[in-house]
Amino acid sequence: MKFNQSAATAINLNQTRNHEGAVAFALSPMTELYSAVVTTMLSDAFYESGDARLARIRALVAVVDPVFVAKLAVYAREQMNLRTAPVMLAVELARIHNGDDLVARTVARVVQRPDEITELLAYYSAVNERKDTKKLNRLSKQVQKGLAMAFNRFDEYQFAKYNRDTAVRLRDALFLVHPTAKDVAQQAIFDKLVSNTLQTPYTWETELSLMGQLPYSSEAEKLAAVGQTWQALIESQKMGYMATLRNLRNMVQAQVSEQHLNTVAAYLADPKNVARSKQLPFRFLAAWRELAAMTQAGQDERSIVQRIADFARGRLHTMVEISGLMNALETAVGQSASALRGFDAETRVVVACDVSGSMQQPVSPKSKVLLYDIGLLLGMVLRARCKNVLCGMFGDTWKVVDLPESRVLANVNEFYKREGEVGYSTNGHLVLAGLVKRKHIADKVMVFTDCQLWNTNQGQRTKSAMAVQWAAYKKIAPNAKLYLFDLAGYGTTPLQVLADDVHLIAGWSDKVFDVLESLEAGQDSLARVNEIVL
Repeated sequence: MKFNQSAATAINLNQTRNHEGAVAFALSPMTELYSAVVTTMLSDAFYESGDARLARIRALVAVVDPVFVAKLAVYAREQMNLRTAPVMLAVELARIHNGDDLVARTVARVVQRPDEITELLAYYSAVNERKDTKKLNRLSKQVQKGLAMAFNRFDEYQFAKYNRDTAVRLRDALFLVHPTAKDVAQQAIFDKLVSNTLQTPYTWETELSLMGQLPYSSEAEKLAAVGQTWQALIESQKMGYMATLRNLRNMVQAQVSEQHLNTVAAYLADPKNVARSKQLPFRFLAAWRELAAMTQAGQDERSIVQRIADFARGRLHTMVEISGLMNALETAVGQSASALRGFDAETRVVVACDVSGSMQQPVSPKSKVLLYDIGLLLGMVLRARCKNVLCGMFGDTWKVVDLPESRVLANVNEFYKREGEVGYSTNGHLVLAGLVKRKHIADKVMVFTDCQLWNTNQGQRTKSAMAVQWAAYKKIAPNAKLYLFDLAGYGTTPLQVLADDVHLIAGWSDKVFDVLESLEAGQDSLARVNEIVL
């Protein structure tokens, strides 16, 4: 049953061309929307600007079932742990759908932090071309209802933490939405928000800001105070997981005690904390690299003031202590696919990572993490969970790389150092050609890519080089399945999805492995989205 599929995933038999001009295949509107949403932070990509991606998503929303749009918004927020795209989808849903409370229920689900209330209203005013004092006029009744439900979800600390001086403020939102307080205590919080008398929250930002305003007799005394403040923050157990990840370097530089570093390491590695944090896997990689850079730089690069302060306190952090934090991050990211099913000791897997030039693109303007890194990271997570794995990278050529099984983040870095060895083109078909040549039989071939594949050796032809090589590989491995992990969401694939055991999985989160489980169970790639109960 490869052709009589559901309307959501029916194969589009019309060939098209990808951004490299190679033969490709268009996705169905639902699948394209899913792929575009879960692979974007709405910033510029290699082949597509953020504005162009936004326009494409809006066009797709207009032709897709509104219920699916609502489910995708909730899925992107609750399962893929994205923030911007779900807010945008909720507003776009309000523009095309009315008549029931679908929009209100969707808005209430995607807004999980107070600042997402103001983010949603800012997008709503922009997309409806509202300006100046009238920018929040004529708010959709269903959006208003959904935001009112969201307002009652937060306490004083949460409101205070995200009460920022932005174009749309929480106070503005409160006046606009008019939420009914669930009790007297909630009304008191609303009154404080109106009068701007919310209690200053205890956060690392406020504590360090307060400490920085105090007078000090010397730079060494100030540095010691910074260290003591970080230690107090660690002891408070009120610093969030993401804030901890982002500040590991600062803690080490502040020379917090070994005991406190051990506390931080235990916190990061705890499975319950990892699950609750809902961090995208590449956040662990970014933190790991910051620490790795410190171990490589050595003490010679520390400032004179820092070294004097360290000497005065009689301690310097050793590489062993920093390595403890790095090991904690390895443990944390290793839990990403700990429950992955469909793989056992006998399963033969090929992991192929695209290291082409188009993958050397930051996931967001402020991030040092590239699409390239995400492909390597997800590939290495899978590598760590499977025993019978052939792993490699492709660009101009395909190269098998033998790496340890237990290290995920360190393996990503090893790949990163070697990416120039295969060049920067997108010859994904050479992965399959190499398997055919070696007569390597695999059960699952996993390709992590932006799907903009072409054959640089023979130019653009009327057939997809990837499709030709997959057909050749199926002759020696008829039961093999090909999984394309789409990390960019440009809307095309190098092969027909659902034909000849070819499947598309999109996204940056470890939750892509949940989609893999659905496919293993005979479902389609949108099954996890459609399972959402609104």
